[in-house]
Amino acid sequence: MSFLTIGHRGAAGVEPENTLRSFVRAEEAGMDLIELDLHLSKDGALAVMHDAEVDRTTDGKGPIAEKTLAELRALDAGQGERVPVFEEVLDAVRSPIQAEIKDVAAARTLARVMRERDLVGRVEVISFHDEAIAEIAQLVPGVRTALVASRWGDDVVDRAKAVGATRLVLNIRRITLELVEKAHAEGLTVVGWVVNTQDHLRLARGLGLDGATTDYPEIRRAGRFTA
Repeated sequence: MSFLTIGHRGAAGVEPENTLRSFVRAEEAGMDLIELDLHLSKDGALAVMHDAEVDRTTDGKGPIAEKTLAELRALDAGQGERVPVFEEVLDAVRSPIQAEIKDVAAARTLARVMRERDLVGRVEVISFHDEAIAEIAQLVPGVRTALVASRWGDDVVDRAKAVGATRLVLNIRRITLELVEKAHAEGLTVVGWVVNTQDHLRLARGLGLDGATTDYPEIRRAGRFTA
């Protein structure tokens, strides 16, 4: 299996994160997967945004959950981009998608869209929330899932297996060789995030990771030549 490069929120280092512009840029750069984040709007739309509030990445203020899709659409998400919904991203790019459930309540809505559009082969669902992974796996038979963690205990491999995940997506700064070997022995692949420097890329390859999530598309090119 080749070393995967995953575009973090599209190409977040060079374009406004989680926007159609960012996703198109990541696809043009040849990223293997495009990662995005999902929250539910007040009226139940799958809004693509990382934070629970709109403050950091738009010119608005307040929680996504308290805004309708129309209200979210009125915001500038950077360089004139608008907050997209999940379905728009699916139509804007052809690349495989790694959809992160930030709000557990979004799992059921995401499952409906995946069933309607037959996305099992295209979309991998990831989350920090074990319960979101378990729910999507129940609602969408055959879906590929991954457990995300920034800090974790000795049970992280067991947690992933318990909810049917086949991948761990972990903070590159805290991954150990022992953990990678344990995960691989249990049939799990391991991806490091966020890999934005040559040092972290070398670390990822040295640890034997299966891939890296990055803000910068050029990491893809560098990754092919880093032992």
